[in-house]
Amino acid sequence: MKALLCACLAFGLFCVSPLSPANAVELLGAGATFPYPLYSKMFYVYWQETGVKINYQAIGSGGGQRQLLKMTVDFGGSDAFMSDEALEKAPAKILHIPTCLGAVAITYNLPGSPKLRFTPNVIADIFLGNITQWNDQRISGLNPEQELPNMNIVVVHRSEGSGTTFVFTDYLSKVSEEWKKKVGRGKAVNWPAGLGSKGNPGVAGLIKYFPGAIGYVELGYALLNRMPVALLQNRAGRFIKPSTTSTSIAANVTLPEDTRISITDTEAPEGYPISSFTWVLVFKEQAYRGRTREKARALSNALWWMIHEGQKYTEPLHYAPLPLEAIVRAENAIQSISYNGNPVVQ
Repeated sequence: MKALLCACLAFGLFCVSPLSPANAVELLGAGATFPYPLYSKMFYVYWQETGVKINYQAIGSGGGQRQLLKMTVDFGGSDAFMSDEALEKAPAKILHIPTCLGAVAITYNLPGSPKLRFTPNVIADIFLGNITQWNDQRISGLNPEQELPNMNIVVVHRSEGSGTTFVFTDYLSKVSEEWKKKVGRGKAVNWPAGLGSKGNPGVAGLIKYFPGAIGYVELGYALLNRMPVALLQNRAGRFIKPSTTSTSIAANVTLPEDTRISITDTEAPEGYPISSFTWVLVFKEQAYRGRTREKARALSNALWWMIHEGQKYTEPLHYAPLPLEAIVRAENAIQSISYNGNPVVQ
């Protein structure tokens, strides 16, 4: 009897273990590097708690959208919401589920890592190649307390289709008519100046390598690499430092039902002007290419966890948590996910 009891207890422990074969569902995602540090943390904790493995490949938002459209991944990650035209061409209806907010920081490599301030026009002129020296009067005039070097500016940008680029160029298109006409907004653009590198890590690494370099990365990558971040003048005329607080303030807006919205160039007096949601993209109908209902349920449950329990991991990694309205919109989207027309989760 004792041996039987021990065997039963062992069987019970095996059944509830997060590594139980009954829970051994694996999900595959690909896309934005912008939220990668957060997703890495979330997915590791979720695997520990549930046994569901989520393999996420940070290949850029453009790559994430392409892989989802090819139906080779369970979900795509993107900081760039899909256009009406792109959604109409998709093989099935796609949902945008917000997971957090982040800031695109302007970072640079200068002796002494001075704290700099920039206006929208100056940032646009630097990336247009109109300002080429660090001691240019338009920069030094904004930073009279700093002794800026007579050094060439090396612009660094993303080399692949990127949601971070979409957010940054969306901002520049709003604040600079010259940028809007010559370059425009997009996940990939024809850069007037500079060097390209892949992913937020690649851009951060290239900036650290070249003295005089300047570029744009998600805030967490700059802080992780102990790189300075610039204060940007917002629409209210205030110079704002990128942070979880100033990002959250920028997100205090009314969201459309599908959550596809740009919050750059915010009107909020204390809001950081290059802030953005980031999304997980999934097909609303999950019964495609031989997918099982079990996998559809695992995906829906993981998304639900990300917008609820997973939010506690945002701020320690320098992301802003979802506001209540965004959580409600995300809940509605997840509850609309179906399998053969029937709701996957209640």
